[in-house]
Amino acid sequence: MREAIDIRAVLDRSRPALARAITLIENDRPGAAELMAELSRHTGHAHVVGITGAPGAGKSTLINALVGEWVRRGRRVAVIAVDPSSPISGGSILGDRVRMDEHGSREEVFIRSVSSRGHLGGLSLHTGRIIDAFDAAGFDIVLVETVGAGQSEVEIRHFADSNIVVCPPALGDDVQAIKAGILEIADLLVVNKADLPLAERTVLDLTTAMRLRHRQGPPVQVLRTVATSGEGVAALV
Repeated sequence: MREAIDIRAVLDRSRPALARAITLIENDRPGAAELMAELSRHTGHAHVVGITGAPGAGKSTLINALVGEWVRRGRRVAVIAVDPSSPISGGSILGDRVRMDEHGSREEVFIRSVSSRGHLGGLSLHTGRIIDAFDAAGFDIVLVETVGAGQSEVEIRHFADSNIVVCPPALGDDVQAIKAGILEIADLLVVNKADLPLAERTVLDLTTAMRLRHRQGPPVQVLRTVATSGEGVAALV
């Protein structure tokens, strides 16, 4: 049975209507293709920011800080947090949004957790469609947090206008191991938890790695943040 979605309510950022629309899209239910055809006429305005990096780098906490900074600047922000699914049950805890709920009740913020459902590349199968739904609904910024990514989870590069790769301190020799993969998609590199030991060494390693890359244009900047205190977040925005 096809579920009726009020397009006008979605475009007006009605939270219930938008939530139902995303559920329809995520599960590819009858009517999803027709809904996307309607919404696609209103897309092309949002700036999509991909947030990716290794597990434990503090991506969710950093996103929470970024959302707060953008809201203070008068922006409407949507977040898509992609969580890994269990290879056994297929389920997902969807726990990333717990670190973002400080802003979840704001009218200008919408946070949606989705499961990767076994889809490779760091995203879920219908992440692109969900991005378009938020874009059509008039959000200025759409933040997409990938699952904890390794060298090859780089699908976000197809969807984001700006890609931020978040790295933990003490990355060490791992820089050499991953520079041929996820580091190549970075528009900005962020060493989060920069108040911890070895953070400066990680900044130096990443800066050196970026200078050795064959890339047109200026070298990729390496920034420092401490997401828990907000240090460096304004500069990152």
